[in-house]
Amino acid sequence: MNKMKCVVKSEPKEGAILTTREIPQIGPNEILVKVLATSICGTDYHIYSWDAWSQKRIKPPLIMGHEFAGEVIKVGEKVSKVKIGDIVSAETHIVCGKCELCATGKAHICKDTLILGVDTQGTFAEYVAIPEDNAWANDPSIPPEYLCIQEPLGNAVHTVLSGDIIGKTIAVVGCGPIGIMAVAVAKAVGAAKVIAIEVNEYRINLAKEVGADVVINPIKEDVIRRVLDETDGMGVDVVAEMSGNSTAIQQALKYIKLGGRMAMLGIPTEDVKLDVANGIVFKGIQIHGIVGRRMYETWHQVKGLLASGNLKLDKIVTHKLPLEDFEKGMELMKTGNCGKVVLFPNMK
Repeated sequence: MNKMKCVVKSEPKEGAILTTREIPQIGPNEILVKVLATSICGTDYHIYSWDAWSQKRIKPPLIMGHEFAGEVIKVGEKVSKVKIGDIVSAETHIVCGKCELCATGKAHICKDTLILGVDTQGTFAEYVAIPEDNAWANDPSIPPEYLCIQEPLGNAVHTVLSGDIIGKTIAVVGCGPIGIMAVAVAKAVGAAKVIAIEVNEYRINLAKEVGADVVINPIKEDVIRRVLDETDGMGVDVVAEMSGNSTAIQQALKYIKLGGRMAMLGIPTEDVKLDVANGIVFKGIQIHGIVGRRMYETWHQVKGLLASGNLKLDKIVTHKLPLEDFEKGMELMKTGNCGKVVLFPNMK
């Protein structure tokens, strides 16, 4: 048998289809992985809904998905670091490995990056081929539904740990799946107070369950006043901006502490007007743009956090579905009434 089931963005319009494709062939430096679990990312939903970004970036037909864990079943002739039977996940940024950025520890911002499931065929399938250099060997004792979320967890870790966090106050703005992870990470690594800011009631409750000390709904409360009240009028040391919401970003610059740090992962869909003088320059704050995960520093941090058992992953993974029910998973992402949604190509 040389066919596999997979979820394909087949046409340049909303939706996707469950179909079959040839099992991928691998090159000398690649591995073939049997997908055990694959989770839905916000990027996958953007592709599914065919938004403005997707229309510019995606070239159907494309097998969707990039967050996964699976078993290596075949290796190329030049592969040396991975063996058949290993349980792996993938760093989804496929980089050139040759440019100045790659050579100086900044491969995560390589200008020639290709992204798994965006620029190459993805993981919403029974099998996926990836470069050996992108494979991350996992502890096989950890359930695949947790191993498959390491890629987005790495985004949260990179955001929270892009500066000092121990003993600091942090506001996590936007508690989608990665924001929820950021709350859990901040608590696990010793933040003094974690303030979660979110409008969706399901995710408000989820933020509480993973350890948020304070949860603020900006629809119901004055966010700036409440954050200042919670920090003795000083503001938070750190803002983890996960929402991409222009109003939320503008507010954050008013409640961040003098000399504070803003780590920005959320992607605005429109230009954001900022008071640069009063919100940034005169406050002496640092702003960090967060792209992916540091390769592979962040992965080692994620590995340690998984081993610690302090992340409440059972709360973060809220839905487990067979691959055939991917449309249900996309609907959950649309409503926001979920944490991480994990799909299983061969659910038992």
